[in-house]
Formats: sequence, C-alpha cells, structure tokens
Amino acid sequence: MWRAGRVPSWRVTARLCSNKPPTPSCSSSPQSNCSPRPHAEKQRRRRQREEAILSSQRSTAEDEAVTWREKQKIVYAAQTPPGTKKDTSLLLPSSYCPEYVESSWYQWWEKEGFFRPEQHRLSHRVDQTFALCIPPPNVTGTLHLGHALTVAVEDALVRRRRMQGYRVLWVPGCDHAGIATQTVVERRLLRDGGKRRQDFTRKQFLREVWKWKNETGEEIYHQLRRLGASLDWSRACFTMDPGFSRAVTEAFVRLSDSGLIYRSEALVNWSCALESAISDIEVDSQELSGQTMLSVPGYKDKVEFGTMLTFAYPLEGHDGEVAVSTTRPETMLGDVAVAVHPDDPRYQAVHGKHCRHPFTNRLLPIITDSVVDMELGTGAVKVTPAHDHTDFLLSQRHALPRSGNEPRNAPIMRLEKDYKHGCKQCRICKCLNEMHCNVLYVCGLSSLLSPCLSRSGDIIEPLLKKQWFVSCEEMAKKAIQVVEDGQLEIIPHHYTKTWKNWLSNISDWCISRQLWWGHQIPAYQVEFPNSTAKQEVGFCCSGRTDIYVNTHMHVFIGYTIILSVTDPDVLDTWFSSGLFPFAMLGWPEQTTDLQCFYPSSILETGSDLIFFWVARMVMLGTELTGQLPFKQVLLHSLVRDRHGRKMSKSLGNVIDPLDVIHGVSLERLQEKVKEGNLDPRERLVAMEAQRKDFPKGIPQCGTDALRFALCSHKMQGEDISLSISQVLSCRHFCNKMWQTLKFTLGLYCFWKRAKLTSALSSLDRWICSRLYSTVAECEQAFETYELHVVTSALYSFWVHSLCDVYMVRKHHVRARQVATSILYHCVSMSLALLSPFMPFITEELWQRLQPFGPGAAAQTPLCLQPYPCSSQLVRLQPSHLSFPPNVLLLLIVFTLFSAIFQKLIHYNTVHCLRFSRLM
Repeated sequence: MWRAGRVPSWRVTARLCSNKPPTPSCSSSPQSNCSPRPHAEKQRRRRQREEAILSSQRSTAEDEAVTWREKQKIVYAAQTPPGTKKDTSLLLPSSYCPEYVESSWYQWWEKEGFFRPEQHRLSHRVDQTFALCIPPPNVTGTLHLGHALTVAVEDALVRRRRMQGYRVLWVPGCDHAGIATQTVVERRLLRDGGKRRQDFTRKQFLREVWKWKNETGEEIYHQLRRLGASLDWSRACFTMDPGFSRAVTEAFVRLSDSGLIYRSEALVNWSCALESAISDIEVDSQELSGQTMLSVPGYKDKVEFGTMLTFAYPLEGHDGEVAVSTTRPETMLGDVAVAVHPDDPRYQAVHGKHCRHPFTNRLLPIITDSVVDMELGTGAVKVTPAHDHTDFLLSQRHALPRSGNEPRNAPIMRLEKDYKHGCKQCRICKCLNEMHCNVLYVCGLSSLLSPCLSRSGDIIEPLLKKQWFVSCEEMAKKAIQVVEDGQLEIIPHHYTKTWKNWLSNISDWCISRQLWWGHQIPAYQVEFPNSTAKQEVGFCCSGRTDIYVNTHMHVFIGYTIILSVTDPDVLDTWFSSGLFPFAMLGWPEQTTDLQCFYPSSILETGSDLIFFWVARMVMLGTELTGQLPFKQVLLHSLVRDRHGRKMSKSLGNVIDPLDVIHGVSLERLQEKVKEGNLDPRERLVAMEAQRKDFPKGIPQCGTDALRFALCSHKMQGEDISLSISQVLSCRHFCNKMWQTLKFTLGLYCFWKRAKLTSALSSLDRWICSRLYSTVAECEQAFETYELHVVTSALYSFWVHSLCDVYMVRKHHVRARQVATSILYHCVSMSLALLSPFMPFITEELWQRLQPFGPGAAAQTPLCLQPYPCSSQLVRLQPSHLSFPPNVLLLLIVFTLFSAIFQKLIHYNTVHCLRFSRLM
C-alpha cells in the first residue's frame, strides 16, 4: 500500500493471484487451461500409496505376492545354425518350457524375410495393404511393460493381417530423444572424467553422443526381437539418420516458406538445469500451500518456494513509497512498472505517478488494471514482462518495455557465476543488503504455483527470448475437422471430445531448443559487405550448401553473402518424431514405399501421447503431404504396478519385459533400483514395493505368456494394473496347450486321419459349432480392436470346450478315427487363431502337427498361413448341425459348470487386485 514514510517490511502469507502464470503464448499445453487441483490430488494419492508400501502392515498386494516354484528348465540342444529352421522332429519334451520353445524361431523368421512386404506371394494373398509404425522409443534406455503392451497389441494386429493375405509393413525405429540423451551423456562424462559439456567443442561432444548411442542403442532392438515383434528390420529408422535428417530440414523449409514457421521474441518455458527452452506440454504445475523446500537439480540443498514477501519502491517527486508483495523478488531487476486496481481506494492518489527502482534507478510508471486482485497482498504488484505471463500481457495492453534481468542470457536462478543458490548470499540478497532496503528476504526462488519439468524435476521459469515457433491455429482447425467429418477415427471415441477441446485452445508451438544433440535448425545469420553487424535471415535449405543460400540472398536483396552461420539451436524432438509416419518411408522423395504404404492404416499408441505425438503428426502430415498420416488412432490405457502407480523410471517401479520372460531374482531387481538416479525416499519406496511384490523374484514366464496376459486386459478402458500372477497363469495355459498337443499326437499312433464328411457324433457336432462360434467372435472383436474379447474367447474354447469337455469325453469312449480328425482340426485351427498373440509356442506346436496334415509345406511358417475365417467354416454353423435335445442339454450344463469352476478359481485373485487398485 502507499505509505508516507519508510516503515519496516513484513512477510505476507496470503496468495498473490496476479503472479499466477496464464496460458503461455509460446507452446501448446493440455495443462495450461487446467486448475492445479488435479495435480495436487495426484500428489495426495501418490503419497498415500507410498505410505501404504512403507507400512509394516501386510497389504492386499503382499498377501497376493506371486507364489511359485522353480520349474525344470529344458534346453533345446540340437545344433541349429542361426537363421535355419528349428528341428521339430525331436521328441516332444514332457512339459512346456519357454526357454526350449522360444529358441531359434525368430532368427529363422527374420533371415527368411517373412516379415517383409516383399514376401507377399501367398496363395491366399489379397490386393490390400496394412501399414503402421511403432511409436519410436527413446534411444536412452530400455523398454518396460508399457512398451511391451504396445508391442503385443501392434504385433497381434500385424500378424493377423499378414495371415489374411494383406501386404504388411511394420517399421521399427528409435527416437534420438534430444533432452534425455544429452542429459545421460553429460552425466556420464562428468562421472567418468569430471568434464562438463562446456569443456568440449560441439563437434567433440556430438562425437561422444554418437559413441554412446552405438554402444547402447541396440538394446531396444534386442528387446523387440525377444518380444517376437514381426518388424521389417531392413527398414529400421533412427530419427538422426541422414535420410531422416533431410526430411526434417525439408519440413522446416516448407513450413517456413508457407509462413507457418516464424521467429519471434516471446515468453518461453526456461529450464535452468538444461539451459534450454522447453514446451509447456512437458511441464507440470505443483501447487504449494505456503513456504516449501524443494529439491532442484544442480543444487545440493533444497530451495525455498512459496514465500510471499514485501518491499517498497519510493515515489518519485513525492514523499512516501508503494509497497509491493511478490513471491518472486529475484525478478525485480526486470521490473518496468507497478500495477494497482483502478478501484482500489488506497492507491487513488498515486494513479499516473512514477516510482524509482532502488537498484536500477529506473523510473517505473504506476498503472491501473483490473487484473490486479485488491484483496491479496498489498494490492500492488510489480510488472516484469520478461519473466511472467500475466505481466507480459500487461505490457502489451499498456505499451510497456520488456527488459529482462541482467545479464539477459543467464537464467534467473543463476544471475552471476559468483552468486548461486547454495551460497551464503545470492546476488539479490547482496544488493538488498547494500541498498539497506529493509526487506525480509530468504535466498531462494519462490512461487505458490511452481512449474516443474516433469522429466527432471527442474523448476521452470518464464523467460523472454527469441525462438522459432510453429503457427498451429489453422492446422489445428483442420485436425478438428477431419475427426468431425469421420476422415480420422479416434478409438476409444470418448477421446474425440478431449481432442477437440485441446486443439480448440492450442497456442503456437516453440520448436527451438538450446541443445547440441538434435537436428540443427537450418536458418542462417549472415554478414553483408561493408557491414560489421550480423543480420539474422530466415532463409533455409534442404540438404543444400551455403552456396545455395548465397545465391538465394543475391536474388532477393542484391548482395552476396560473405559469411553464413547456422542457427546453433536444435529442433524439438517432437517436431522430428511428428514426421515419422512419412519420413520413415523416404519422404520427401516419392519412393515406392511412400506410394504403397502411405497413409498408414492405423496408429496404435498410449493414450498419454495424444497431445505430445498424435496431434502433431496429424497437423504436420496433413500440411506437408496433403493427406492424413493414418486413418484410425487406437489409444491404449497406461500400465500401472500392483499398487496403482504409473510405471516410471523416476519412481523406480518399471519392470523390464526381459525380466518377466527370463525370470529374475529379487537381489537383481533391487540392484537395478540402486543403479538408477533416484531420490533416497523414492529408492526406499521402490525397493520395499519390490520386496513385498516379489519376495522370491520374478519367475520365468516366457514371451508368449507375457503377450497373452497384456492383451487379455481391456486396453480401451481403465488403466491396466498388471500382476506377475496373471502372467504366470498364462504360462500355465501354455502348458495346457503343450499337453493337448501331446495327447493329439498320441492318438495318431492308433488312428489315421479321416475326412470330416464322415458320420459325426453329437459331441463332434457340438465342438465344431463351438469352434465356429469362437472364430466368429474373434472376427468381430478384432474389427473393433477388443483384443481382450479375442483372448478370452480363445482361452475359453481351448480350456473349457476342447479340454474339459471334448477331450475328456473322447478319452472315456476311446477315440474314434473321426474324433481324431476333429481334434486335429480344432487344435490346428486354434493354433492359427492364437498365433498373433503367442507366436513362439503356436509355431512350435503347429510345425509338429503338420506332418499329420494334408500336403504341409515343410518351410512354411504358421505366420504366413491363412487366418481362420467364419465364412470358410459355414458348414460348422450350429444351424447346419443337428443335436439330440438331451445331448445338447447335457453338454450345455457340463460347459457351464466347467466355466463356473474356472471362474471360482480366479475369483479371489481378480477381486483382490481390483480392491488394491481402489485403495
């Protein structure tokens, strides 16, 4: 408030709403229009889960810890050179073992090129294509169960289409992950040699990054192969490959030429730890209730936030001063005005007057604006356009200058190298003490709405800088329209509303990053003859040399450039990954792949990427190619751990799919947590959760069991809470399949195969009708992408109908020749139905069954066999088969009781898991 004389300042604990940043103008964010309450609620639930994990009381999850005993491991010992077909003439082992089954098959598939579209020479081929790209994982790390869900779902869709005779292309790839990769390499250099990035030239540092990428980058591809992903490895695409880089440059050029990319000075989200701008789509806002100590990357001690304090600006030409309350006093060097509410009676006398900045000696006008909240603080706020979004809007309305802190190129938290947080005095504290400003101030950055970079936990500050932006408004309108017109279908459909709401409020996208690793922005600064000043020019080129730029500039301005310097910034990683659906096919060249497989048939990815990746692919693809990059978007739910927490490396609760496939000890799981860079509390929580969930480690489950378990969840519903118990149950199903085949092969020792035209018993007709119904149900569910319905139908048919009814009955009446033929038919067709989900065990069993079939091709894999179709089984429809009423009734009752019994076995597990998620 205005005072006639200097009085001691005081600390205020109320909020200052005018310092809350509005929607940034520099990028698009789904959180920008949202209240911080959802984040606070998430934090509350997260703390509750952590407390439950650390509690000494036994929890539901602990009671349901995986119970298992070691199985006998059977090794496939036959001499099989890599890439040759596995010998299936050997005696079938007594029980199922993933290690035995999954040996050698993938190498044979890959070497023979069964996953390439050029293999489209099947007898049942159709003149249709099916194409999609894998969401490129970051090259920085390894896959977790969330990635495994993506692989399992996409591979099921791909394998089914390939078996239906489609010409299929599924392209693998990796993203260079600009921020994550540079951070990992910087930490490695600091740990190994004590050197920072600034100790290298840019060229030397990039050499170190490529060296690290070549050493570790193949780990993800190894995981994808172990997961059985039927990818075309001959077309593997890395977003920093030369061809992909040309596509990125060409995209920048075209968008710049059309006016959709521009350079402007605006507020950006500045990460002090990264020393780079970031998109606010990657920023979470954390609401603070008051004074809070937070960990900040780069600082040993915690930094204070949420402190409101007051200081005074003396009035110019009058006695008295204006007291200003703020949570960010460290920005005061950039103040250009003081704002008050026009109806505030306390400041009526100072309207239109000026006050003097105590440090810069700058005259600051006192302006009036209704955005100021009279009830909070002193009712007067400092205006700092270079460091606050609301203040930036005020500067536009009142034609205020936008000067920033000095030095302008330094982050606010590091104003000078000599004065950093963690020392006894920072620069602001020193200035306040020297000026005897009588201000109560605590060294630290303060804000009641603290924006944090979700990736690293760094504190994000608004900063006025010149950056490159993509104008999104018109592209967003087109993206909304294609969904409303039905040209693009989003599944589940409730995301359509989310899509429209976010794109309707989109802001321009800041695409420049102050990093070294990434696609360097193809823009140039030039010097003209007889001029000492550099002039920035936005001319770009696609794979062209500086000679092209010189020629271009001469045409437009009549001067020859004597020097051109490329913009040192790099492009946002999401810009290059947004080009993936067509850049992976050779765009901008009109390649054969681009003509045949673009647009893609579908995009399948996690629902959390709808804004990061999906929307940007739609906007960029439509603008650059004139076509939508895909016709459908299938979004699956997130995978959570058994305690309901999202799987995240920052929480230490991620599970490597290879640990589920091969098995792992508890000791090794906990070693992996210790190897990570976790906060001590997070490490404690992660290790305690592992101890409760996996007291004996994780058993060997195999790839097929993991994939089947993942696809058994309703991926279009709530988040998936996967337990290892469920995967272990699927391994038991694999053993059930194994024993079924042993029984089937045993019958052929006594009976020869007969034609299905022979006389069928009532039981034979019943099992045939059940097979037809299963095929029809799978057919319908696949079309709506309800894979959990498909897996449930296949499991029910194999276990309840085939094993519990048909095989048991035939075992008692001594199987006839026709029954053996029926059994062969059911098992062979069921293996083909299960192949998209369980490629290894189905291939193993199918190859062993084929010698008893008619004219089987020895070198033909199951993945290229026709997928069962209901139209081909019309003679097995229930309407074509007659059943005696008494027999039919008995079979129905028997089937129902069998199904109920199976449900009761799993009742406790399923409902306890649901209860633990609710808690």
